[in-house]
Amino acid sequence: MARPENGLQFLTRGYGWLPDKRRQLGRRTVPTRLGGLKVLAIEGPEATRFLYDEAHVRRAHAIPEPVQGTLFGKGAVHTLDGELHRVRKAMFVALLMREDGIAALVEQATRAWDDAAAGWRGRRIVLFDESAEVIAGTVARWAGIAVADDEVPGLARDLVALVDGFATGGPRHWRARRARGRREAWLSELVNQVRAGRPVVPAGSAVDVVARHTDADGEQLDARVAAVELLNIIRPTTAVAWFMTFSGHALIRWPQHRERLASGDAAFAEAWAHEVRRFYPFAPFIGGRAPQETEYDGERIPQNSMVLLDLYGQNHDAELWPDPYEFRPERFLTDAGEVRAIDAFELVPQGGGDPRTNHRCPGEQLTVALLSALAVRLARLEVDVPEQDLEIALHRIPARPAGGVVLDVRPQPPA
Repeated sequence: MARPENGLQFLTRGYGWLPDKRRQLGRRTVPTRLGGLKVLAIEGPEATRFLYDEAHVRRAHAIPEPVQGTLFGKGAVHTLDGELHRVRKAMFVALLMREDGIAALVEQATRAWDDAAAGWRGRRIVLFDESAEVIAGTVARWAGIAVADDEVPGLARDLVALVDGFATGGPRHWRARRARGRREAWLSELVNQVRAGRPVVPAGSAVDVVARHTDADGEQLDARVAAVELLNIIRPTTAVAWFMTFSGHALIRWPQHRERLASGDAAFAEAWAHEVRRFYPFAPFIGGRAPQETEYDGERIPQNSMVLLDLYGQNHDAELWPDPYEFRPERFLTDAGEVRAIDAFELVPQGGGDPRTNHRCPGEQLTVALLSALAVRLARLEVDVPEQDLEIALHRIPARPAGGVVLDVRPQPPA
């Protein structure tokens, strides 16, 4: 039987497209067609293991040009497989998964948040915009990129644009392409200056490591590819602004959690970060191409056809997450109030498996730590919530509350 084209359904249903298809078929595996390509959409822990096995699915030649030209950049680690991927990925692991590096970024970000929050008193703010500026400025400086205070808003807008425009063909997409051109040129020049001995950047910083990295072929990265990979450090970190905005949305909808989050209970703050990433829509799916004909769940997968893992669907699978459409951070806590162990193939907002070796995001640990710390500060912020549109449209990718979550920050009480 010919697989029907589902491009229009994806555009209109967004995150709900694959979960709806699975409900119609009564199974986790959905054969379909997207953009003229044969696709097998899969979901569940075993499906995640299947997708991350390079014998079954590979990323090379799998990521569409519009996504490379906006979100990831051309020549990025996301487009590599085998030894090429392992060597490049090791660079990211060394930068993003060191505990001291994560701790330093979190400390700098919380200090920057506190400084910014002092200026919000008595003002109406858009949480998404303010979070993006705090995080973009922090991660750029942490990476060794010198940015002046007046440059941060423009940098934040460009980094947000790279994420916001990858899944659309409209103005958001072209805004993302222009932002990528600007920022790749900016960082390519910085890489060339570092290689020439000027300016001096902190030893061991992201700029220093990426500029001097030797790839699997024994050569340094082309300056433009080095710029791409620097953006692949500061861009996804800035995207934590989405999760901060979702945290604001959750505190409005479920205010009963505010006191416990604001208390600074570290285990609850981490559980909050996990539940925000599970509950709210971010990446709809990930995928790759089959290097050879294979089979999954009784379905033939032709060579070079696409395999998609439904991230949003898996994070809302009732067999994995009881009452999946209820927001319950405590689902990630043990009876003793500690963070429970999470299977690497079950919770997949940023992919599955081992981030040290496969295509799972190596910055996930950093994301959880940063979100945990900043969400506590958000819960402590004394605000009033004006009337606004809090709808999250699931056809828009990446989704976010329509108004970015507007808050009226209360003025500092008189001494």
